Amino acid sequence: MNRKEKEQTISDLSKKIEGYRAVVLTHYRGLNVEQMNYLRKRLREEKVSYHVIKNTLMRLASRGTDLEKLNDYFDGPTAIAITHGDPILLAKILSEFIKTQPSFAIKVGLIEGRIVPPEEVRALATMPSHEVLLGQILGGIQMSGGRVVGTILSILQQMLGLVQARVGQLAESISSTT
Repeated sequence: MNRKEKEQTISDLSKKIEGYRAVVLTHYRGLNVEQMNYLRKRLREEKVSYHVIKNTLMRLASRGTDLEKLNDYFDGPTAIAITHGDPILLAKILSEFIKTQPSFAIKVGLIEGRIVPPEEVRALATMPSHEVLLGQILGGIQMSGGRVVGTILSILQQMLGLVQARVGQLAESISSTT
């Protein structure tokens, strides 16, 4: 790779890193081309980029970015997965792949600026997706909202009953005085 190609690779990686939500470094030694292609295809389906880039080029591309926090992990055969979408989805894809390819490993993650060890990345895979979590929250709000409305209606009905009873008392006292 000549100097111009290296500069282009660094520039491309720097652009891909911008605005990331999650970055995961993986150890891919022991995988054959077919397995790597399967993983890349699966990640690409979810709009996750996955690249094998020399560690020195990754260090250069990470300068001045959050990715610089991972410089200590740029050693040995390293590939980088970058997502601008849901970090949970990335963790799920990688965790599923590890089940079928035990030689594949997660080195470290960087999720929204925080370094995350491999165990936490795998734990993230057990969580429901962002959309499911939002649905659960909205469902809880709707249920709570329904309870609040029911409580308010019950109080209003009780107050209406009290007002009607008082009106009845006043009507009786007026008719008994006349």
